[in-house]
Amino acid sequence: MNDERGFDEPWQAQALALAFALQDAGVITAGEWAEALGRERAVHGLKDDGSDYYDSVVAALEQLIEGRGLSTKAAMEDVAAAWRRAAHATPHGMPIALENDPQRRRA
Repeated sequence: MNDERGFDEPWQAQALALAFALQDAGVITAGEWAEALGRERAVHGLKDDGSDYYDSVVAALEQLIEGRGLSTKAAMEDVAAAWRRAAHATPHGMPIALENDPQRRRA
């Protein structure tokens, strides 16, 4: 992680923002968030430089979202795959949008 700012990539800030939004909406409590994140951090062999921290954030979010019945693991994996396909199909320099996913365009 870059010492000059809090996030190396925009998705890292977005992941934490989602965790806070879920708390603000009353979907999860701060304690549930801390417990889920701590559990994820304890499960994986942590890198000394902390570069895997946001991977734990995403894993904790996925567990909480699935645990609350807001989505399923399969649905989250489908959306992630759609974003990857969209990224590969998007011309260089253009914003990535799900509409660029070739499989969604055919549906």
